[in-house]
Amino acid sequence: MSEKSKSMVLPVVAAAVFAGLGRMVLQKIKADRKARDSNVAGPLDDKTRAWISEVVRTPRQ
Repeated sequence: MSEKSKSMVLPVVAAAVFAGLGRMVLQKIKADRKARDSNVAGPLDDKTRAWISEVVRTPRQ
């Protein structure tokens, strides 16, 4: 009888999945840092702040 050869498919697939997950985690960390560092909304002036406060407080009909 011939010796059973071990398949290399499972370890290769596992390594690919692990590498893909690691890459996704790194991309998420980079995106979170970039979003936190960039202030997209920017500072609000007093007029805009008062308008938002008025809109939020006014009940809708």
